[in-house]
Amino acid sequence: MPENVSPEIEALLKEDRSFSPTDDFRSKAHISDPAIFETAAKDPEAFWAGFAKELEWIAPWSKVLEWNAPDAKWFVGGKLNISANCLDRHVRTARRNKAAFVWEGEPGDRRTLTYFDLYRQTCQFANVLKQLGVKKGDRVALYLPLIPELAIAMLACARIGAVHSVVFGGFSAESLRDRINDSSCKVLVTADGGWRRGQIVPLKQTADEALKETPSIEHVVIVKRMHGDTVSVHVKEGRDHWYHRLMQDASYECAAEVMDAEDMLYILYTSGTTGKPKGIVHTTGGYLTGVYATTKWVFDLKDEDVYWCTADIGWVTGHSYVVYGPLANGATVVMYEGAPDWPQKDRLWEIVERYGVTIFYTAPTAIRAFMKWGTEWPAKHNLTSLRLMGSVGEPINPEAWVWYHLHIGNARCPIVDTWWQTETGAIAITPLPGITRTKPGSATQPFPGISAEILNDKGDRVPVGGGLLAITKPWPSMLRTIYGDHDRFVRQYWSRWGRDIYFTGDGAKLDDEGYYWLLGRVDDVLNVAGHRIGTMEVESALVDHPKVAESAVVGRTHEIKGQALAAFVTVKEGVTASESLADELKKHVANKIGAIARPDDIIFAADLPKTRSGKIMRRLLRDIAEGKALGDTTTLADPTVVAKLKDQYESQE
Repeated sequence: MPENVSPEIEALLKEDRSFSPTDDFRSKAHISDPAIFETAAKDPEAFWAGFAKELEWIAPWSKVLEWNAPDAKWFVGGKLNISANCLDRHVRTARRNKAAFVWEGEPGDRRTLTYFDLYRQTCQFANVLKQLGVKKGDRVALYLPLIPELAIAMLACARIGAVHSVVFGGFSAESLRDRINDSSCKVLVTADGGWRRGQIVPLKQTADEALKETPSIEHVVIVKRMHGDTVSVHVKEGRDHWYHRLMQDASYECAAEVMDAEDMLYILYTSGTTGKPKGIVHTTGGYLTGVYATTKWVFDLKDEDVYWCTADIGWVTGHSYVVYGPLANGATVVMYEGAPDWPQKDRLWEIVERYGVTIFYTAPTAIRAFMKWGTEWPAKHNLTSLRLMGSVGEPINPEAWVWYHLHIGNARCPIVDTWWQTETGAIAITPLPGITRTKPGSATQPFPGISAEILNDKGDRVPVGGGLLAITKPWPSMLRTIYGDHDRFVRQYWSRWGRDIYFTGDGAKLDDEGYYWLLGRVDDVLNVAGHRIGTMEVESALVDHPKVAESAVVGRTHEIKGQALAAFVTVKEGVTASESLADELKKHVANKIGAIARPDDIIFAADLPKTRSGKIMRRLLRDIAEGKALGDTTTLADPTVVAKLKDQYESQE
């Protein structure tokens, strides 16, 4: 078991409560026969091909899977278009006038786009991109708030075969610049601003900083989100264009490009154990099959449902379960731009009640915040429309699971606690709500067709107990490479136990009933409010500051975010450590990476604990940050450093 298992996780592993699907839910569920697990395990290729056949193909595949570990090709030779699968096939049916997106902005403005509206606007923007010189295979960066135009831009890229790279609107100019440059994006689509907790997020201003050093960008498209003179926008003649003006004259007709199943769909950057984020590459046929299948079965999605995943599209959850998975299923999707506590702490419950949301998918971080705010906020609203709820992003502690079950689901809604990653593309471990007896805090079992196991360091299977989570067979929505660095792809994911076993980077425990309990990261990537942040990225940002000589970043338990960042910092000779310098360093990290990476704690240290070979002992720093008894210090070059640091940390609290 990983050495950094917290007391909260230890308590989680003793959980013995369980909840079975009701007879009524089971009788109406898409899947209610447990035999599906055995059927899928016997012939996973046939299982996945069954879902693929429910999609619309331009040309059939000749082979389901070609596996030359670790390189996979799914639905070899098959031709399709994701945009057409999400839009065209619906507008030819009665879904034409069904709501695709029901959107609400933080200030309270609202829009509803039917599938026909979404189809027309996607075609228009696809034509705009073509007019700007975007061709099949070109990369397009999207840096937008959570507005319908972000989904439209993604679908438009997919329609013409361009590769989109969505950058979360909370990332800094430097993070945006690095992502644009890594994939040589040709066009940037951004907005004048977005709303967050009543404040304007000046996206175009941030983008302008990034654009000073992005030679590949030829055009910038600006969506007008703000109204009136609320934000100043610089428009560079010849390069920058207003979205609404380009759309005015664009045709509503745009044929969908014929795409090979293995053509690249998107790049999404995720934190790594080095300072450089990894550009995860997902392709077309396998990815769509994976998100289509899991959306349908995990959420038991029906045509009459009103589905809401609260994730920002800037993260993979938004790609898979706000845009591609739900739209491929013809769902009505709620999208909300702003903060869950603006202007009051019942904003989400107000939205659930207003739109009659039936399926609600959110993060444990949010659930813990709801708990802290109190039951009076959801109690103000009629939440009886809800029939299924989900959790995503990190392990959920049993107390939060049970609170969610009682106070949001009124003890009648199944909860699907899902485990997956940017790299897996789609949900991999999850309950099936019409079958699975759930246990609070457990992601339960692998989705049919997914082969997951717990292995020890040697690669031996652990039948009961703790170890490292691995996926032992290929699956359709798996990442194909790291953009521009296939060697890193192999080293990072396929070298721990050989090239045919995927290393997830997560610790997990298997109980005696075969239930999986996720224990968090075992590498130097932290899970802060459901967002993966590499400690090396934060350390690099801190050392970039002219007053910092050295830094080490670790995670500590946080009651809301799950993990918080604690940074131990050694300043340069002649620099005085102070509270104002700590604030300056926190701001510096936020400017370099984004607000999500801002450390909660800055602990100034004359020295950092190191082995005789010079390696920083982060395990001991974690112990200090968590207030634990210190472990073995015999390998340290100077054991007194730790005692001094511990005293210093406790005095700063």
